[in-house]
Amino acid sequence: MAPLWCHAAELNGSGLSAWWGVPFAGLLLSIALCPLIVPGFWHHHFGKVTLAWALAFLLPCAAVFGMGTAAGGAVHAFAGEYIPFIILIASLFVVAGGICVRGNLHGTPALNTGLLAIGTVLASFMGTTGASMLMIRPLIRANDNRKHAAHIVVFFIFLVANAGGSLTPLGDPPLFLGFLKGVDFFWTFNHIFPETLFLCSALLAIFYLLDLHYYRNKEEVLPPPADPTPDSPISFEGKANFALLAAIVGLVLMSGLWKPGVSFPVYGVEVELQNLVRDVLLVAIIFISLRVTPKSAREGNEFGWGPIQEVAKLFAGIFITITPVIAMLRAGEAGAFASVVRAVTDTSGQPINAMYFWASGILSSFLDNAPTYLVFFNTAGGDPQVLMTTLAGTLAAISCGAVFMGANSYIGNAPNLMVKAIAEERGIRMPSFFGYMAWSCAVLVPLFVVMTFIFFR
Repeated sequence: MAPLWCHAAELNGSGLSAWWGVPFAGLLLSIALCPLIVPGFWHHHFGKVTLAWALAFLLPCAAVFGMGTAAGGAVHAFAGEYIPFIILIASLFVVAGGICVRGNLHGTPALNTGLLAIGTVLASFMGTTGASMLMIRPLIRANDNRKHAAHIVVFFIFLVANAGGSLTPLGDPPLFLGFLKGVDFFWTFNHIFPETLFLCSALLAIFYLLDLHYYRNKEEVLPPPADPTPDSPISFEGKANFALLAAIVGLVLMSGLWKPGVSFPVYGVEVELQNLVRDVLLVAIIFISLRVTPKSAREGNEFGWGPIQEVAKLFAGIFITITPVIAMLRAGEAGAFASVVRAVTDTSGQPINAMYFWASGILSSFLDNAPTYLVFFNTAGGDPQVLMTTLAGTLAAISCGAVFMGANSYIGNAPNLMVKAIAEERGIRMPSFFGYMAWSCAVLVPLFVVMTFIFFR
């Protein structure tokens, strides 16, 4: 079987009909709707649903194009993208989950804005999931004597769980996928820092004024005896994980800067030495963190494997089912998705950056932003060297749309629902699905409109 995989033909996107994209669309819709419509079923069977959609592509592909093409495509998706992706996400999840913030502060508007700003900066270096898990509990404890705290968590999702992760491939899954595709590590920082600074500064300013309004309300702060967690000094448990976090950053940087020119063929996929070294050492960091972190630190964070298991299973299906979609997009005007290409391209064949920003953003609002990024990355040609230079504005638009607009709904980015669940466990009455969207439409969408005219004309 191995030789068959090695020489398997790639899918020709120009010869595929749009029906081959049904498993991918079905999986994304399942991720978006099942937790809302049938939460109990989804919680227990999401892995089986994911497998079913993956087989809905692989089995017909094997029947029509041959076992070699189907199996080779799956191996290429796993060895080239999925395994490095999930190893990085898991390492950030485990290391961040070993840092427990003890103590409590008084949740004034200034302190809350400061905590949000810190979390926003951390998100680009320890991932939106890691920064969210590290910062959300201290923020909730600081405000547990406030009657109105839902808006604090909503802005936390806007900033820490989404917009803050836009400056490095460590920050948000879409950008790491771009890094795996060949986008330089520092490209996002160099090209979308102004957009990030504008959005985050505006959100922090709006939050401060809103929180100040609530805080000055005479009934906002409960009497001192009612504060369930009186102020106490801040301390960190599991501090060894800070060093491991720095090691993760160093390894990802190493894989982007060190190019020895050595690679190993794995069933037709060339695995480069620097990436292999990075992934092996990241796995080692996971085991080191589990070994050196005090049990009490993970218990304090209520650390569990459920979130990363869900991400691993869902993305395994996504990386398989997206294969024909990417092939059709790469075919351009000759592919089944020619209408998508035309929608984001002008009459002269040049990309319309504003359309890329909104198209990638709107889909990221309701589907997962990582596969959405891949879709439009390939719609724009899929060549990282061209996208980083000639089409730098287009890649910036795709990156901003995917990362920023993942905050438009609870299902736009994985940390959104995780933060919501933690807040509700702590007694905060969070907005409903559509209530949250009312917040995002009132606060985020006007800012995105302004950004369109400033950055993506």
